[in-house]
Formats: sequence, C-alpha cells, structure tokens
Amino acid sequence: MKVKLDENLPVSAATIFAEAGHDVDTVEDEGLAGCDDPTVSRAATDEQRLVVTLDRGFGDVQRYPPGSHAGILVLRVDDQSAASIRHALNTVVAATELWARCRPTTRTIRRTPVRWRCSRTG
Repeated sequence: MKVKLDENLPVSAATIFAEAGHDVDTVEDEGLAGCDDPTVSRAATDEQRLVVTLDRGFGDVQRYPPGSHAGILVLRVDDQSAASIRHALNTVVAATELWARCRPTTRTIRRTPVRWRCSRTG
C-alpha cells in the first residue's frame, strides 16, 4: 500500500508502515509542511497514496467524497500522544487485509477496536 503521512503524526509512524512493507512518504518529505488540506490531498491523489492524518477536516466526505482520492484514514485517539498514535497505527497495519475489500474511501478510526466505514468493491 502507498501511504502519505500528514505532518501531525509522529516520526515513528513512518517506521510502523515501512516495517510492514508499505511504501511510505510524508508531507515533510515532499516539502508540503504547512500546506492546506486540499494541497496535501491532491499530492497524495496524484501519487495514488492513502492519506493518514489526525486532521478531522479530512473526514469531511462533502470535501473529499469517495472516489475523489486514493483513500483517507483519519485517526481519532483519546489523546494525541505518540504512544496512543502508535497503538492505533499498529492496529490499522495489523488489519490491512480488510483494506483490500474496500474501495478508496474515507475511514475514521476511533480508538480500538478499529471501526471500518467503507464501500464494498464489486
């Protein structure tokens, strides 16, 4: 899976995805730190990358309707500590086989267990 990590995630997030064999890029790596959400979304879409973020604005399906992007994962954790974020991401990475069943869409992860809100392919 190709992933773009937003700037609001800890540096360790890239390692979690990379160690699981995913192709990881970050907003900082691409020189997009400080850019608005539409700019980040366009860059990720151009590269067919899933955006992973804490930014709830990406969860707005009016602004980012399914099919207009390669996928968006919004993490909603009780606290935004690096430990809580790593725990949520490890849960997501462990469940990636579920992603194969879903079309690119917007997903919101609220604590664990992971809740998937997606459209089935097929």
